[in-house]
Formats: sequence, C-alpha cells, structure tokens
Amino acid sequence: MAAVASRGPAGLSPRSTIQGRPRITSTTGNPCARCGRKIPRVAVTWPEGRLCNICYYNAVHTRGVCPECLQDRLLPGPASAGGGPICATCAEIPHDFHCDSCDTEAGHHRGRLCARCALRADLHQVLGGEPEHPALRGLVDALCASERPESILVWKRSPKVQTLLRGLGDGTIPISHEGLDAVPGKPTEHIRALLQHHGLLPYRDAYLHRFEEWIAVKLEGLPAEVRQPVQHFATWHHLRNIRAKSEAGANTHGPVHSAKQEITETVKFLTWLHQTHHRTAATCTQQDADEWLAGGPTTRTMIRNFFQLAKKSRLNTGVTVAHRTPRSSPSLSQEQRLAWIRELLTGTSESLPYRVAGMLLLLYAQPLVKVVTLTTEAIAESPHGMRIQLGRHPVDVPEPFANMIRQHRDARPNLRTAAGTDSPWMFPSILAGRHLHPNTVMDRLRALGVNLLGARNSALGELVLQCPPSLGRVSYIRSQTRIAANTTPARYVTASLS
Repeated sequence: MAAVASRGPAGLSPRSTIQGRPRITSTTGNPCARCGRKIPRVAVTWPEGRLCNICYYNAVHTRGVCPECLQDRLLPGPASAGGGPICATCAEIPHDFHCDSCDTEAGHHRGRLCARCALRADLHQVLGGEPEHPALRGLVDALCASERPESILVWKRSPKVQTLLRGLGDGTIPISHEGLDAVPGKPTEHIRALLQHHGLLPYRDAYLHRFEEWIAVKLEGLPAEVRQPVQHFATWHHLRNIRAKSEAGANTHGPVHSAKQEITETVKFLTWLHQTHHRTAATCTQQDADEWLAGGPTTRTMIRNFFQLAKKSRLNTGVTVAHRTPRSSPSLSQEQRLAWIRELLTGTSESLPYRVAGMLLLLYAQPLVKVVTLTTEAIAESPHGMRIQLGRHPVDVPEPFANMIRQHRDARPNLRTAAGTDSPWMFPSILAGRHLHPNTVMDRLRALGVNLLGARNSALGELVLQCPPSLGRVSYIRSQTRIAANTTPARYVTASLS
C-alpha cells in the first residue's frame, strides 16, 4: 500500500495548481526590503527601503487595527515588534493614502483616487453619465463593491463589455431578459447573473429557457409527420415536467440533459422510419422498432419514453420498448479507490475545490450533479466533530477530510468579484449567485484520471459491504443508491481513511 501511495493512483494525470505568473527576479539591482528578492523595477521607496510591486500591492490592501496606535485604518507599514503591520503614521511613511473622492484610506489607483472611485468614474463614462435607471445604479454599486475592484477595471476594458454597457446606458439594450437575449455572449451572462443575484432583474431558470429555445431549433425543417409527434412529446411531456421542477425550486440541469437525449433519439428514429418505410409514429410496427434498436448503439433505447407516452395517448399501442439494463458496470478495486482517496487528501495534483468534490464522490458515493449544489449550511460543526447534510439525515465527517472541507469553505474561490462573499454555495461559480456547472467538475476529475462511474460504484459497494446486516439485504440497498449514500454512518466511511 505504501508503494501505491508513493506512486499515486493508476491513471493519475496531475495538473499545475500554481496560479498566476512566477515572480520576476533579477541578478542585479537592490533587493526588496520585505521579500528580499532582487527587483528590476521599484514600486515605491519608503523609510524601510525599496518595495517590489507585489509587496506594495499587499501593503496598500491591508486593513486592521494598528498595534502601535490601536486605530482601525490602512496598515501599509512593516510588521512591528508585536508581529502585525502598522499604519502609515506609525511607520513614518510620507504619503497621504486618503482618496480625494470618498476620503477612504486606500491605495491610490489613479492620481489620488482609490480603485473603487476610479472604477465608478469609468463606469459612469461608459454608461453616458450617472445612470437614472434603478437597475443600472444597482449594477454600478455592485461592481464597485467588489472585494477586488482592480479586476473589474481590467474586465471592463474588453470591447464587448464596453459595447454592452454603452447599450444599456443609452437604452438601445433594454434592461430585461429579452433585451439581454439579443446580445448573447459571456459578458451578457455575467451582467445577467449580477442583476439577478442582487435582485435587480427577476430570476429566470437558465436551463429551462435554453431548453425552450433548443426545442424550437430542433423542430425546424422536420417534415410534418415527424415534427408533430416530437413536438407533442417535447412540450407536453418533457417541457411540462421540467417547468414543474423549476417552479418547485429543483435543479433542472439533469432533467434537461436527459430530455434532450430522448428527443434527439426520437427525431432520429421517426426520420429514419419516415424515409425508410414511409411510416409514421401512428403506423409504426414492433418490427420497425426492433430493427431500429438492433441496428445501432444502445442510446437508441431512449425512444422508450416516447412510445410509453404514445401508448397513453392512444397514438400507438402496439409498440413496446423494453427497459435496458447494462450488462456490466465499471468499478474500481478497493486498492485503487484507497489510492485515489490518499491522492486527493494529501496530493497536490489538483486544486482544493476539485479534490473536495472528488472525496465526496469516493467516500460518500455522491453524484457530482448533487455535489455542486451543496451549500455552506449543509456543513455543521459541534464539539463532537463535523457533520454534513447529504440527504435526510446528516452524517459524520471523519478527519482529516473534515479539516480539508474547512480549508475549502474558508477560502472558496470566485467570491472576490461583484457577486460578493455571501454566496451560499460550497462550490460557487464565476457567475454571481450560481454554483459550478457539474460538467466543469466532471471534466476536471476525468482529466485528472478518475473514473467517475467506477469510483461511485466502488464507493456504493464498499458502503453496502460495511453496513450491518440489520440495515437490509445487500441487493435492496444496492438498488436504493440514494439511501445507501445518505444514511450510511460515518464510522463505516472512516475505514477508508485509515
């Protein structure tokens, strides 16, 4: 087992987790007074000596209580004898850091303006003046309130962003979902997410809206014999169910993905049926369906729901498509599973958020579609340890995984933009108010080398084997994957970490 841990799991393909460009060093020049690197360019010279750009940036973005004068203010000075940085007055830095516009003590970004005031001035210029529309005023306030306004200053330099903001400012782009739909692109979706997150635009289910548009495109150009039954199947079965889920607050990503697959296969089948046998959904025979199913991949069995609906609506009662059961199911050996657990716990082959997501898959058999919807409220601390709400009942989280979750929760990414730090998601997205897309996590873990389905099947199998017989028959628990994953006590999971 030690050899496996040292080599890493089979198939491991680590990626660089170092963010940003490496610090520039020079063989000549004076060293930085704080970090000691020899620097080709000096950002500022203070009483303590010359500072590089990185140390200067960190200095003018540090706030707190000065240990010398006990005032809450900017702390650009070096560390005092007590260990903490000190204010400009106590450090005898001959510079007034107060902003001429808001009088806040901060690093000057342009002239004697702080980054927030410089950003506000730039946004007003692009928008054609201080906006009168409440939504635009709220948008400007949200952008200027970001933890790192410098990133927004860089973002707004994009020609696409400037065109979008200019259109919103002069009214050529209405501040509505329909108006934003006319200007597709990433900047538009970012603005839309911000407006929704801050209550400046009504919420709209993005997956549902895209599905409605997708149906209209999918039906274009189809002959009437194909289009009519597909339209009935898509709207009265899938679209109605997905709308109901959306109104109930459920995540619609999975249902939309499944519905698209079924509709696509139905279109293929009915088109083939019309072109090959000159028959329609109403006149299709069992032999036609069997011929179609036998002549292609197993995804063709997705026409089953279409014929079930056809039987209920009396469109066609003579065709039956059996439910497909996979012949085999991928699985990892327990040795492989433990090797991946060790790698995600102690390795540096992937960044922390994706390692946490992978651990939830390998330990608790949680599907990644559900992992990305985990909220910070699902994590509870007590004197007895950490518990996590994965189903109806919370389960214990053993160490050292509990400490790993704490580190991720306290340093979640994508919270330093205009979305603010109040995101409820454990895996927040770059879009305000949303969690990471499950495909993003799936792609990263697959690229790392994790067999996702095999990992989940192995975790389920191990949890079932470690459960006491009193919890039920193994075959029953295997069929109830959600129950097995959400009710298994953590003491049976701890064995995987030891």
